[in-house]
Amino acid sequence: MEHPNTTVGTEFPTYPRELSWLAFNGRVLQEAADERNPPIERLRFLGIYSNNMDEFFRVRVADVKRRILLKKYQSSEQEDAEHLMQDIQQQVLELGARFNAIYLDIQLELRKHNIELIDNFKLTELQSSWVRSYFRSEVIKHISPMILSGDEVSLSKALEDNTTYLMVEMTGSGKPEYAIVQVPTNELSRFIELPLHLNTRKKNGHYRRQILLLDDVIVHCIADLFSGFFEFDAIQAYSLKLTRDAEYNISDTLDQSLIDKMSKGIRQRLKSEPVRLVYDAAMPEQMLKVLSKQLGTSSVDSLIPGSRYRNFKDFIGFPNIGHQSLEFPTMPPLNSPEFEQYATSFDAIRAGDILLYYPYHNFGYFTEWVRQASFDPKVTHIKMTMYRVAKHSRVIHSLLDAVRNGKKVTVVVELKARFDEENNINWARKMTEAGIQVVFGLTTLKIHSKLCLISRMEKGKLVQYGHIGTGNFNEKTARIYTDMSLFTCHQEITGEIGQVFEFIEYSYRPYQFNHLIVSPTWSRSRLTALIQREIDFAVSGRKAEIFLKVNNLVDQQIVELLYRASQAGVKIRIIVRGMCSLMPGIAGKSQNIKIISVLDRFLEHARVYVFHNGGETDVYISSADWMTRNIDQRVEVGVPIYDIRLKQQVLDTLDIQWRDNVKARIIDARQSNAYVKRGNKRSIRSQQQIYDYFARMQGRQQVDSQEE
Repeated sequence: MEHPNTTVGTEFPTYPRELSWLAFNGRVLQEAADERNPPIERLRFLGIYSNNMDEFFRVRVADVKRRILLKKYQSSEQEDAEHLMQDIQQQVLELGARFNAIYLDIQLELRKHNIELIDNFKLTELQSSWVRSYFRSEVIKHISPMILSGDEVSLSKALEDNTTYLMVEMTGSGKPEYAIVQVPTNELSRFIELPLHLNTRKKNGHYRRQILLLDDVIVHCIADLFSGFFEFDAIQAYSLKLTRDAEYNISDTLDQSLIDKMSKGIRQRLKSEPVRLVYDAAMPEQMLKVLSKQLGTSSVDSLIPGSRYRNFKDFIGFPNIGHQSLEFPTMPPLNSPEFEQYATSFDAIRAGDILLYYPYHNFGYFTEWVRQASFDPKVTHIKMTMYRVAKHSRVIHSLLDAVRNGKKVTVVVELKARFDEENNINWARKMTEAGIQVVFGLTTLKIHSKLCLISRMEKGKLVQYGHIGTGNFNEKTARIYTDMSLFTCHQEITGEIGQVFEFIEYSYRPYQFNHLIVSPTWSRSRLTALIQREIDFAVSGRKAEIFLKVNNLVDQQIVELLYRASQAGVKIRIIVRGMCSLMPGIAGKSQNIKIISVLDRFLEHARVYVFHNGGETDVYISSADWMTRNIDQRVEVGVPIYDIRLKQQVLDTLDIQWRDNVKARIIDARQSNAYVKRGNKRSIRSQQQIYDYFARMQGRQQVDSQEE
């Protein structure tokens, strides 16, 4: 049975991207349920699921809600949006029920490993005394309750987005009093390990390691917090979390700097419309009524009952207080023989293009390249784009060093990188104060490309070294996201990188790109031509193939072109991590298209496009997904891989992923997330296999260099 919101009656059916996004998060939940994963990692996958769901409501659900409330579209489209909202709410509830069951299962598994998550109802008398002491000494100083009596407090404006709160009810002889308490997770760890000597002793004489959530510490001591200020016979507290619309409006007035506008936008987000209220299902009906009235929730707001704990995203950082086997085994980043055999990064890149695949390779080669550039007397200018960087970025510190060494440094800062705006604003101010030329690019386009261009005087000539990647210059995410980076001194390619930087500053000038695929102006026509070329090969009876790896595939024009390619006989394979509106395997429309999704310990983030091209295979890596925003509304850059050896490496890794039969799911027309069947084939877990592939390559290259 097809989903009611799929457009199967049209020439080219599509799957709603919001529901496809939920299917993706369902795959995250599958990882939490997978008993082959260590229990601590399973718990962390629940945190990832929760964090993803927060963003889903802040962005996707908020957009659907605006379609309904603002009535921007024709009545038929508004009706479609209302049906879509109903489908979203139904699937969210189903996923929530699975989430709760998985959480209970993981708790039982942790108990087998001598780790127990306990609540305040299970505390012994000695533990209770310790918790009250901890509350008085460490917690209470971070708490200032909001009292809900009268009209002084506007709860809809006061509650911060995606923050854990407790709603408190105090009852006695008079009418009930209500208050809101924020759980201070920004100040204290969410996970409190009880002193070992106070914990439950197992039969073998060992103590069980027990963890109490900060939420339960506060609930256990809630009477102490309000005693002396209110008279009550009974007091109870239940958790809640509000999620707001992540969109924000920036004034177009000319007397504000862009940074000031963005700062205002972030403040506005704190007061934007609520799109989801998640609350403890045990919350009494009267408390929920008071809460809903205070927040002014509408009929299209999502009121979602759940377990007693909110903000599970904190579980991403759940500590392992047990044996190391409770986590994934370490996979130390591999060395790059290409970089290692030369004295400087510039010597290595000049000897030939270098491709790194994070986190399998060490991201330190990029930071070291920028560090060397910061003091190299031959370097004259460093240019870089900045979308998401670490809070303590070594890369930016090297750029600051470069300015102090007299280098000219230009950094294109994307202030509209969603949820990283504040970090980028702070870095932009610091860099500007240090003397770096900070460019904010185009107000209507996000700068999402991952570019670095270093100019160097060599024997009286200016030589440029470039980097084009699929991921951000972020030391933290480079350890958990899979991304590819190309280092090159191919002067035509580096010249075009320079043109991209010029386009960002001077978009009105004419530019021509013969090598790079550049959004927004040049990307759609180039991608269309590449797909059409495969169609032409198929029509002429020649072999025609397309192999894609993207995070999201939802651009309507591209999806329709892929359908046409399938109808023409082009064999299409796609590895997609997240949203996919294309429905494969439909007779007469997409029978030549197969799609899988790989989800494992690392977040698949690299984008790769492969076109058979009559046997002269073209391979590109890119920062762009195949979404309308990436093709038409952002500055994105894709680069061809010309080096035959590197091209083969990319093809090999794609082939390994395609053959995954452990962590790969089939994306079918209903997005049911069925695992690829292993059958009698040997087990292939692609992320481990890719790591082993590069480890073997590293070993062979080291042997070859020693023999030379």
